[in-house]
Amino acid sequence: MVAPAESTVAAYDSKVEGNVIFTKMDAAINWMRKNSMWPMPMGLACCAIEMMAAACSRYDLSRFGAEVMRFSPRQADVMIVAGTVTYKMALAVKRIWDQMPEPKWCIAMGACASSGGMYRSYAVLQGIDQLIPVDVYISGCPPRPEALLEGLMRLQHKIETEHSFVEQKKELIAELTA
Repeated sequence: MVAPAESTVAAYDSKVEGNVIFTKMDAAINWMRKNSMWPMPMGLACCAIEMMAAACSRYDLSRFGAEVMRFSPRQADVMIVAGTVTYKMALAVKRIWDQMPEPKWCIAMGACASSGGMYRSYAVLQGIDQLIPVDVYISGCPPRPEALLEGLMRLQHKIETEHSFVEQKKELIAELTA
């Protein structure tokens, strides 16, 4: 038996020099935002069943920091519109969207929420993006829970690269003073 060479033995040094970590404010804020999203589920049709399945133990939304489904718009920051949006329901969706605090994001889940799906009628809104801004579109009829997880990961990547409110305020002040 050959003894391992000393160069292959790794030691872990837990001491951080000066116990100080340097980072940007944007990076810290965006890290917290992307890892603690609180979805507002707007389950309007069959896509809602797949959204519920994504929260079950097999797919486990909690791995992505989105396990806290909030049914109060004042506590949510991500609206997941899952299913067919009729004109009758559109006003309620818009009202709930307006009650959500900033910053907020929207995921359109399924063909019906994204483009009206197979319904070309006077009663169906042809895409939720006509009413509220959408950050991530998830295709499918209905999309699988894995597709929702991928959509959440895409939203996390988008949040990670955004400027925080502090940086936006600095940019606005610089723009106004110039």
